[in-house]
Amino acid sequence: MQPLARARIKVAHIVTRLDLGGAQQNTLHTVKNLDPRRFEALLVCGPGGSLDADVKSWPAGEPRRFVVADLVRPVSPRQDLRAFLALRRILRAERPLVAHTHSSKAGILGRLAAWSAGVRVIVHTYHGFGFHDRQPWWLKSLYVAAERLCCAVSDALIFVSRSNWDYARRHHLGKASRYALIRSGISLSDFPSRGCDAGRKKESLGLPAQARLVLSVGNLKPQKNPLDFLAAARMVSASRKDAAFVFVGDGPLRERLSGEADAAGLKERFLLPGWRRDVPELLAAADVFVMTSLWEGLPRALVEAMKSGVAPVCYATDGVTDLIRDGVNGFAVKQGDVPALARRVLELLGDESLRRKMGEAAASGIDESFDIDRMVRQQEELYLLLLNRQPAGQAHEQTP
Repeated sequence: MQPLARARIKVAHIVTRLDLGGAQQNTLHTVKNLDPRRFEALLVCGPGGSLDADVKSWPAGEPRRFVVADLVRPVSPRQDLRAFLALRRILRAERPLVAHTHSSKAGILGRLAAWSAGVRVIVHTYHGFGFHDRQPWWLKSLYVAAERLCCAVSDALIFVSRSNWDYARRHHLGKASRYALIRSGISLSDFPSRGCDAGRKKESLGLPAQARLVLSVGNLKPQKNPLDFLAAARMVSASRKDAAFVFVGDGPLRERLSGEADAAGLKERFLLPGWRRDVPELLAAADVFVMTSLWEGLPRALVEAMKSGVAPVCYATDGVTDLIRDGVNGFAVKQGDVPALARRVLELLGDESLRRKMGEAAASGIDESFDIDRMVRQQEELYLLLLNRQPAGQAHEQTP
């Protein structure tokens, strides 16, 4: 078999919406940083994401962006059909050699559109799953069936965590021979933040400089389960009057969370500052990092916290268990066990030596495999491998 000619390879990255999250940030980083000598990147997404402004600030030219108005998160048969047709039109017109999809809705519609448009190589990254064990069995079964269909037309399935890899195998998603593990990366050089004055950073939030800061980062939505973070805060605050709690992020649960925190008498000690660009500095000022997610891919915020040397206390969720060795570099407690979560936070707040020891162990566990630029290079290598493995004459059948 002759190797692929040294021509630029067009790659279309398709994501549902550019919300501020690890999957979206890493997708944008990939689109911007594919080697321009070998690849031409396209970005295809739905409208309305909080990262839209970042994309609009890109210099004119490449990477080019296509917005599909009907590509939305909620299931909507009419809009989904229109989104599928729009995606197929774009892919037929642009003729990329590779279509790489991200997120659940774009993963289903994008892969089917790519197959229908005759795209030569189809890749999907699971940054988590659109189905989970808390859904009604019939709904989960429908999502699993859709995923199996799309896996049948996928040339590679990328997982960001070993936990997600195992979950996919248990649900018979695609062939294991098509699986690849590529970590969801971060900019390792940004963590820990250097020269941050922890006291001043706390004061900038309206907290005392001496407060013990318990931090979480993520979307305020059911997946991230911030209400359990608040429940743990109630328990911890009863014993530690110097403890303050900050959940960086935004989402549909914000109003409820704020109201319940006020009702619990935590108005001055439970802060919801929204999305912030100074997360590295906040992590440098934090004493404990907490994550109460119910399902995950590979939580980027946890990777950042660990690289910053912040001892984590988290629910033992998919992706989290890839990172935390319970009692060694943090604590992983059973999902829903708020009292155990609170006890572990109190244990760390009351033992500076343990906090430092676990923080150091956490930082040492985040190695080069979590580097965001390595993530991009690994994706490039996978594209080339798949293209050289599949001659042009064996491209997916294109429908008329």
